[in-house]
Amino acid sequence: MAGSMMRRSILIVFALTLLLALSMSAQPVSAQDLELGKKVYDKWCEQCHGMEGAGDGVVADRLKPRPRDFTTGKYKVRSTLTGELPTDEDLRMAVRRGLYYSSMPAFNEALSEAEIDAVVQYIKTFSPDFADPELTPTPITIPEPPPYDAEWAATEGKKIYEETGCGRCHGETGRGDGGTAPTLVDDWGNHVRIADLTMPWTFRGGGSRKDIYKTMSTGFFGTPMPGFYGNLAATQEESDKRMWAIVDYMYYLANIEPESNDAMPEAPYKNLVTAVPFDEDLDLSRGDELFADAPKAMFPIVGQIIEPGRNFYPSIYAVTAQAIYNDDDIAFRLTWNDMRDEVSGTNAPDLQAALFDEELAALGLATTGDSGDAGGDDGDFWGVDDGGGDDEGDFWGVEEEESGGDDDFWGTEEDDAGGDDFWGEDDGGSEPAGPTGPDFEFNDAVALQFPLTMPTGIRKPYFLFGDAQNPVDLWFRDLGADKAASYVARGSAAIAPSEGEPPETVVSRVDGEWSVIFKRRRQGRGTISFEEGEFVPIAFSVWDGFNRERGNKRGLTGWRYVFIEPMEEVAWQAPVAKTFGIVLLLELIVIGLVRRSRKKSAVAAEAAATA
Repeated sequence: MAGSMMRRSILIVFALTLLLALSMSAQPVSAQDLELGKKVYDKWCEQCHGMEGAGDGVVADRLKPRPRDFTTGKYKVRSTLTGELPTDEDLRMAVRRGLYYSSMPAFNEALSEAEIDAVVQYIKTFSPDFADPELTPTPITIPEPPPYDAEWAATEGKKIYEETGCGRCHGETGRGDGGTAPTLVDDWGNHVRIADLTMPWTFRGGGSRKDIYKTMSTGFFGTPMPGFYGNLAATQEESDKRMWAIVDYMYYLANIEPESNDAMPEAPYKNLVTAVPFDEDLDLSRGDELFADAPKAMFPIVGQIIEPGRNFYPSIYAVTAQAIYNDDDIAFRLTWNDMRDEVSGTNAPDLQAALFDEELAALGLATTGDSGDAGGDDGDFWGVDDGGGDDEGDFWGVEEEESGGDDDFWGTEEDDAGGDDFWGEDDGGSEPAGPTGPDFEFNDAVALQFPLTMPTGIRKPYFLFGDAQNPVDLWFRDLGADKAASYVARGSAAIAPSEGEPPETVVSRVDGEWSVIFKRRRQGRGTISFEEGEFVPIAFSVWDGFNRERGNKRGLTGWRYVFIEPMEEVAWQAPVAKTFGIVLLLELIVIGLVRRSRKKSAVAAEAAATA
C-alpha cells in the first residue's frame, strides 16, 4: 500500500513538473522583447536578410552564401533531426559565433545575451512554423566521443567513409572532387559546390568533433545530405561508433589532432615559407619528389573585392607553398584543392573580367534580392534553405548539395524533378551538367608575385599587381597552356609581358589537388634576386575556371615572405670565440699602454727627486 502511494506521488510530481515546463515554454514572447529584437535586427541584420527576413537585403546579391530567407522555416545548421526546426539555442549559437567562412560574423561581443535572445525571438516571427506546438523541436543526444586515434581513423574511418558512399560527392580523399560534384544542383537547377572535408576549420556549423557529429547526424533538410543519426548500424551504439570513425577520418585527412572534443581547430596558416638549400640540380622531371624535405606553409586565399572585376566568393580557400634552391636556381611548388580541372579554355592576369552586375546579366541571373530565382545563393546566417540558388556556405564551408524537392532521402518524397539523391547519383531527373554559363570557358590558373626590385625599406608595391612607382614581377601559369608566362605589372590596368625568360613549370593533378612547380634563375636580368639570408616579399593568386574566375576576378593573398635559408649555417662558437679574442686583445693592449704610461711617470718622478 505504502509502495503504491509512493509511486503515485512520484507520478504526480513528475506530471506537475512536466506541465510547468510546458507552460513556461508556451509563454508568449513579450512585446518588449520583440521590440528590442526588431531594433537589433534593423541595425545588424536587415541589410543582408531584408526588412521582412526573406534574404533579400540590399547587399544580398553580393554575398555567397546568400543571406538566409527566414520565412521558410527550413534550417540546416541545427541539433534536431532532418526536417525539424532548430532549437532556440541553435539560433543563439549562430548569432554568437557566426558561420565560419561566410559573411555572417560573430556577435558575441557586439550584442548582450538579452539582445541575442530578443533577436532570435524576433527572427522566429518570420515563419509561422515556430508557432505550431506540433513542430516543437527536440535536440538529439550527442554522446561523449572515444579518444582520438589517428591510426584507427586512417583505417576504420576510411573504410566506413567508403562504405557510406561519402566519396561519391566529397572525393576519395575528401577534397570535394567526387565524381558527382560538378553536376550537383539545388532545387532551382543551380550548381552547388561540395564540401572539402580536409579543412574542418572552415565548417560553417563548427569543426570540433562534437560539431561534426551533430551535423552528420542531423543532415541538411532540403538537400541530398541526409541525417545519419542512428542509421549507420543496427543499434544506436554501433551507429555512433561508426559515426565517430568518419568524424576522426576528417581530422586524419586534415593532418590535425583535436585539442579537445569541443575545440574548433585552428587553421594552420603561415606568413612565411622557407626556401631550403638543395645540393643537386633542380631537375623538374622529378616533379613533387624534389620537395620531399621542404617545409610546407599554407596561406589563406581571399577574394579580390577592391577593384573592378571583384570576386566576392572565391572557391579556393588556401594555397600551400614549398621552396628549394641551389647555387643557380630557385623552385617553388604550389598546391591547392579544386573540385574539377578546367584546362580547355583560356586565362590570363590581364583578361577582362566583367563587372558584377554585367556577369550576372550575361549568365541570365537575377539581381536586387530576387531570392526565389536563379540569381540567389543558398546558405546563410542560420543555415536555412531560402531557395536562392548557389550555396557556397554550408556546414562544411562550401556549397551544399540541394535536392530537387523539399524532402530529402529521409523525407516522404523522392526528388523526381532534378538533382541527385542521397548518394549523389542520378535518380532519373534532369539536371544541368555544370554551372550556368559556358562550360570550360576559363581555365584554372595560378601566379606568383614578387617586387621587381628588392624593397630597401618597409614599403612594398601595391599588393594588387603593383603600382606605377613600384612594379611587380608575375610568374603566371594557365594550367591549360603549354608553358608559363612572365609579366611586369604596374597595377591591374597596366600588365605587360616581361622581356625576361619565363620560368619553367611542371603541372600535375592527383585526387583533386593541383601541383604547380615554378623554377627560375636566382639572379635574373631585370628581376629580383634571391640572396641567401634575405626575406623576399611574395604573394599568390589563384583562379578557378569553374567559378568563371579570370583577370581581376580571382582569389589572392596579401604580401607574405620567403626566407632564403643560408646554405651553410656557421656555428655560433666561431664568431663568439673570434669576438672574445678581439675584445681580449684590445683589453691587453689597453692594460699594456696604461702600465707603460705609469712606468714612465714613475721613472720621471724618481729622476726629478734625485736631481
